Amino acid sequence: MGTFNVPLRISGMSGASSRDVEATVDTGSAYTTLPASLLRELGVEPFDLRRFILADGHVVETEIGEARATLGDRSVTTVVAFGEEGSPPLLGAYTLEGLGLAVDPVLQRLVPARLIMY
Repeated sequence: MGTFNVPLRISGMSGASSRDVEATVDTGSAYTTLPASLLRELGVEPFDLRRFILADGHVVETEIGEARATLGDRSVTTVVAFGEEGSPPLLGAYTLEGLGLAVDPVLQRLVPARLIMY
């Protein structure tokens, strides 16, 4: 599957300020990742430290926090990772699940997910 970008609005939990970014849809990424300075600017506070495996195999520890993600008319509270400065915004699987969206790999777009409840 190729990658594609979508417009994403991210805000702190207070909703006092938000920022629109172009995020790369990355279903291989657990959490949505944004530069740490942007998250702090929006008032997102880290609440934990998690280990992640990068695409090149390196293991890093990164802070995580909670933010509000909005894509079109869908909005959800989600876990976000504090990325390195200059790193591109990534829209991860956790946020996509929360928004009820799935990837159409052929047309490279997001579509409503078929949600299952047992």
